[in-house]
Amino acid sequence: MSSVLRAVACSVAMSFVVVAHARGPMVEAPAGAVEGVAHGKIQVFKGLPYAQPPVGPARWKPPAEMPAWKTVRDATKFAPSCVQPKSRTASIYASDLGAVSEDCLFLNVWAKQGVRDAPVMVWIHGGALTSGSSSEPIYDGTKLAERGVVVVSINYRLGALGYLAHPQLSAESAEGISGNYGLLDQIEALRWVKRNVAAFGGDAANVTIAGESAGGLSVMYLMAAPSAHGLFAKAIAQSAYMISTPELKQSRFGEEAAEVIGTRVATALGARDLTALRALDAAKVIDGAARAGYLPFGTIDGRVLPRQLVEAFDEGEQAKVPMIAGFNSGEIRSLRFLAPPVPASAAKYEDAVRSRYADLADPFLKLYPSGNLEESLIATTRDALYGWTAERLVRKQTDIGQPSFLYFFDHGYPAANAAGLHAFHAAELPYVFGTADKTTALWPKVPATTQEAALSDAMLNYWASFMRSGQPGAAGLPQWQAYGSTRAYLAFADVPQPGTRLLPGMYELNEQVVCRRRANGAQSWNWNVGIVAPILPPPVEACR
Repeated sequence: MSSVLRAVACSVAMSFVVVAHARGPMVEAPAGAVEGVAHGKIQVFKGLPYAQPPVGPARWKPPAEMPAWKTVRDATKFAPSCVQPKSRTASIYASDLGAVSEDCLFLNVWAKQGVRDAPVMVWIHGGALTSGSSSEPIYDGTKLAERGVVVVSINYRLGALGYLAHPQLSAESAEGISGNYGLLDQIEALRWVKRNVAAFGGDAANVTIAGESAGGLSVMYLMAAPSAHGLFAKAIAQSAYMISTPELKQSRFGEEAAEVIGTRVATALGARDLTALRALDAAKVIDGAARAGYLPFGTIDGRVLPRQLVEAFDEGEQAKVPMIAGFNSGEIRSLRFLAPPVPASAAKYEDAVRSRYADLADPFLKLYPSGNLEESLIATTRDALYGWTAERLVRKQTDIGQPSFLYFFDHGYPAANAAGLHAFHAAELPYVFGTADKTTALWPKVPATTQEAALSDAMLNYWASFMRSGQPGAAGLPQWQAYGSTRAYLAFADVPQPGTRLLPGMYELNEQVVCRRRANGAQSWNWNVGIVAPILPPPVEACR
């Protein structure tokens, strides 16, 4: 071969190498072929549709399975986030989500090259069922994928588009129900994972559902939803809140019927019927419903959610899976609107507590004394929402024979502490995901120190170990004991620290309050706690 021909051949060969390397990783899944992007040994596939677009006539209907696509799908960019109100620019949680759309039922996958039968985490973002997205940088799955976990993050319908119930929607439903569309989206995403995750190296029989805040609430809804059972093997609920939830057709626990709420929202939107509602611009639905005071929650409809969460877990009807649950010491420091104003004096505080809590006033004041009013108000709301929920979850899972693990995140660092945000709501997320460099613009900056990196590595390893085996562990660090009879927990302060009996008396007080309100039937157990609580119903035999 002449030197000229050899040069041409070499050039052509090199061009083929360049082209081959330019292509991203390819996966042939049952849903169709996809091409993603590679970051070292981590392969990422973004914007995969797991259901048909919930638009037009499909608005406020259960998600429909996505047919397999025929050509290679470009999975190199995130898909639009679900329609939601614009971010509050002054919030530490605000981030630029880019494009939003009603056509938003997409998921993303992170997987290490060559993994097989790997544990799978399906991450459900927070945001009060109103905002958020699977594409937020803080949820980047790279670090967990490096530990052998296939990470899936999902979008789901939000706000009134995701949770509105209405009599006409119930009438057109074959099951006579409405609401819970965002929850049904999550269930459909889990079905997609079951069918497809093996193609990405995951084990469909070893899926952990996980979420924080409203994502943690969603985890509990999924555990209580019969149609989700069998789609996951473990659960992680970070800062979840087991609040009372509207029922479809009746007013109960101080909540209006969901259909009544939906009727009022439709009136506020100026829509006389479903045709008019479905013709409205999606953003107008979201914004108009919010202005009308609509707050999205699941609906107790007798089928998707058969009963209140507290009732389902009391009856042992929830998914029989191992669990991690926990909360942060400073939850309310970044959510101060959930806490009441500080009273004028300690005496007024104590009077308000005694007038509301009667025979439980003394144990209440022991836990939340008048010596530091602001701290007591913050702790009261934290425990009634997040602390009681976390401990209740691990207790109830323990009762049904499932090993469950309680944590308490109590870590601060200079920027957070200086802002009065020690261990604030969601502060654990950059440690769990290893994304301290990907937080929002106003998030207190996590310093790039060996101590912070070590804590993040510890949490990543505990979480990954639990997803793999059901036992959270980290080499060289304390063993995380199951809650069990000793009421064990693991605190994440500067380093992991095991303990027993977290915040003695906290669970018992809040359980008694909720029990009496449930027995009464006319009081919710949401944010009406402490000095703004309704008068506590008297003791009843069922709560002794």
